Amino acid sequence: MLRRPATETQITHGGRLWLYVLGGLILLFLILPSLLVIPLSFSDSRYLAFPPPGWSTRWYEAYFGAIEWRDATAMSFTAATLTMIISTALGTLAAYGMHTSGSRFTQLAYATFMLPLIIPGILIAIGIFLLYAHLGLNNTLTGIVLAHSVMAIPLVVILVASSLKSYDMSQEMVARSLGASRPWAFLTVTLPQIKTSVISAAILAFITSLDEVVISLFIAGGDKATLTRRMFNALRDEIDPTIAAISTLLILISILLLGLTQLLQRSPNRQQP
Repeated sequence: MLRRPATETQITHGGRLWLYVLGGLILLFLILPSLLVIPLSFSDSRYLAFPPPGWSTRWYEAYFGAIEWRDATAMSFTAATLTMIISTALGTLAAYGMHTSGSRFTQLAYATFMLPLIIPGILIAIGIFLLYAHLGLNNTLTGIVLAHSVMAIPLVVILVASSLKSYDMSQEMVARSLGASRPWAFLTVTLPQIKTSVISAAILAFITSLDEVVISLFIAGGDKATLTRRMFNALRDEIDPTIAAISTLLILISILLLGLTQLLQRSPNRQQP
């Protein structure tokens, strides 16, 4: 197998063995800290200790049995779901508008949408906190969803815009020439053919909101505290393996959702002839 060509340049897998090893070491370096959390979550010790002195599911039971953790989890999933809906709709419309617009300001608009990915999250969090202080949106579900949407919309724009670049807009033009309105042509012709990218973008928006912690530390509190904020406060006050159990569940959810995204991306958008 190592003598087989790896690419059209006839470079063999054996010639690339050093690259495979280097890539594997880098991946191990990136994921090992996350993987260490999993055995810690099954420890029977009151404190984080590796390797665990014994095995138990007591910390999962502590998580599911504590009302404050359940409330924070419900808040996070509610905010993530609403963020997914809002950011997917707005991001898809924004990507479509920029793709079909012939304006010379399209590139400027695209760069503006990318700003939340460029600006440090702490600066965005401070700005949102000061704005919400005047609007009365701190510690509210509305404020959390809007702030998380700011971080999720750029991801939606990137995925949908890349899908539209490979889409033949003449199909939508045919529908419009036959009497369909632009919104109806988009919903019945264009959207079904880019739905894979839209669904993938929605999943990434959900994950972005579920895992977001910096902004939540500033604007989410009290009975509107998200799971990540409550985890941060628990780490500050008292470290116990309950945090590891929650982290393991979040890692599992993220892996499943990202895996679903990859499966969707591997299925090419089918276009009508």
